[in-house]
Amino acid sequence: MIIRRAEQKDMNGINKLLHQVLMVHHNGRPDLFKADVKKYTDEELLAIIQDDNRPIFVGVDENDTVMGYAFCVFQQHVNDNILTAVKTLYIDDLCVDENLRGQHIGKQLYEYVLEFSKQNDCYNVTLNVWSCNPNAQKFYESCGLVPYKVGMEKIL
Repeated sequence: MIIRRAEQKDMNGINKLLHQVLMVHHNGRPDLFKADVKKYTDEELLAIIQDDNRPIFVGVDENDTVMGYAFCVFQQHVNDNILTAVKTLYIDDLCVDENLRGQHIGKQLYEYVLEFSKQNDCYNVTLNVWSCNPNAQKFYESCGLVPYKVGMEKIL
């Protein structure tokens, strides 16, 4: 597998995986997530692909087929009243094709993101995981991530 920055030619493969993630969330929380919709328009996705502050990394096979991705966002709170100005790389989304899971593709993508973060002088890497996706939570814990804040709700 080769891991590289996403390019326009990867959009179909990325959209396929975005749909897989959407359906995991829809199945877990249909009250919050719609089914069978696109997360981004093609224009929005292309803009993200071209944005150096929001890098997307893809893992591709020998045929350049997208096997997994990691959507990332640089975050920094400069001149904030209470937060320090540490530079963070937030993993907005990490997905491996459901037909390829168990081959350590996600782990390789995560480790690539960690190295990229270090090369870009980040203090930490953060992400959110939905409680309705315990497999993702277990995966992130196996990578050494620990909770640093917890979102809570009460449905009315």
